[in-house]
Amino acid sequence: MAQLGYDVPAPAITARLQRLGERRDVFVATDRERVVGWAALLIDEAFVEGFGAFLEGFVVDEAARSRGIGVTLLEAVEARARERGCAEIRVQSNVLRERAHSFYERNGYTKVKAQYQLRKPLSQ
Repeated sequence: MAQLGYDVPAPAITARLQRLGERRDVFVATDRERVVGWAALLIDEAFVEGFGAFLEGFVVDEAARSRGIGVTLLEAVEARARERGCAEIRVQSNVLRERAHSFYERNGYTKVKAQYQLRKPLSQ
């Protein structure tokens, strides 16, 4: 995750993996003992868009890119979404990640819209 600018400590990732339920799958690609990629799939019913699949996260290690790992992960995610009855899969990608956009388009994805993501911290 750090390669994409997300500072997520290993214990947080471990906790998230322990909470995986029937709505979420995580696929991991390895090269011998080393993790070289992962993809997280969420199956949910969004209020507006309805039931479907959402590719929540997708990373291939910089040193392992262009070796087919991403395509293999993407195919696994798509197969799982089909198994769960999804007719399509959605993904969001930062507008700055042009290489990622090209990857998705080469694999049959179509740009639908550009948008902003806004956040507000909720104090407790």
